Amino acid sequence: MTGALDGVVVADFSRVLAGPYATMLLADLGAEVVKVERPGAGDDTRHWGPPYAADGTATYFAAVNRNKRSLALDLGTPAGLAEARALALRADVVVENFKPGTFERMGLGYADLARENPRTVLCSISGFGSGAGAELPGYDLLVQAMGGLMSVTGPDAAHPTKVGVALVDVVTGLHAVYGILAALRHRDVTGEGQHVEVNLLSSLLSALVNQSSAYVAGGVVPGILGNDHPSIVPYAVYATADRPIVLAVGNDGQFRSLATVLGIAATATDARFATNPQRVAHREEVRDVLEAALAARGADDWYRELTAAGVPCGPINDVHGAFDLASSLGLEPVVPVPGSPVPQVANPLRMSATPPTYRTPPPAVGSPS
Repeated sequence: MTGALDGVVVADFSRVLAGPYATMLLADLGAEVVKVERPGAGDDTRHWGPPYAADGTATYFAAVNRNKRSLALDLGTPAGLAEARALALRADVVVENFKPGTFERMGLGYADLARENPRTVLCSISGFGSGAGAELPGYDLLVQAMGGLMSVTGPDAAHPTKVGVALVDVVTGLHAVYGILAALRHRDVTGEGQHVEVNLLSSLLSALVNQSSAYVAGGVVPGILGNDHPSIVPYAVYATADRPIVLAVGNDGQFRSLATVLGIAATATDARFATNPQRVAHREEVRDVLEAALAARGADDWYRELTAAGVPCGPINDVHGAFDLASSLGLEPVVPVPGSPVPQVANPLRMSATPPTYRTPPPAVGSPS
């Protein structure tokens, strides 16, 4: 065994991001993933560019489709549908993100597959579930808006802002993976597969964590605080002599260390600032005091000195800087792929016995490898 999921066959009928991200993660762990695509056109993200990689592949598509082979099928024809059904029935896992009800109308729903293969694990990904929200379009931006994420993101209440990546799709893909793995474990024990359903809205509500809990458990509807944290101060972006720096001070001891390094040690004993609840209540006064001290030096100087003192802080990197940081820490964030001049972003898992592998680049439409 070279991968934890060696021998597991995944029939991937999904497209765009949440489903393909999930199936790529399964493929990284050794699963054989067969990506079913429209003849000629393929997955929509094949055409979402620029930017393009050196081999002409749209970088969006390349991000989530390595370690797969492509099978071009016209599901609107009897022959294409028959081949799709044969693939689904021999697969251990089937993943789809059609509009709810579509897979069933094609005769590929869980009940249809389980009658012939009770071990089938079918994962269905939707925007708003298979009930009353079945007809709503499942686009990440819409869910960020309708699901509350934009209401807590942005500079102020007049400017709700989306996150700079399709985060809801990514979170949903991760939920899909752990649902699939749990279903495979259940099948190992009982011999029975099951239908796993995950939707973007529910995934987002779960991923809102403390913001969701503030509403559900505390009756508080969170609002926009820009880069500030609703429950921790200082935990935000602060100006220095040259460029901003992030301070992520999680307890009173760290605040005392911060005040000492900044040369304002008495601030830590001020009744307004001595404890986190008091700092939250006086967050703008905290900002004024800190930025007055931070103005004496640049962000890089403060980063070095504060880090040495155990104060969590850091500069605001662009993506280039983020990869440089990961490389400098030995995290190997970029990996080569055999047979391709185009590198890939590494899978973040590190496993001592069955690590992720990078076997093939994203396939051409209908390519067996």
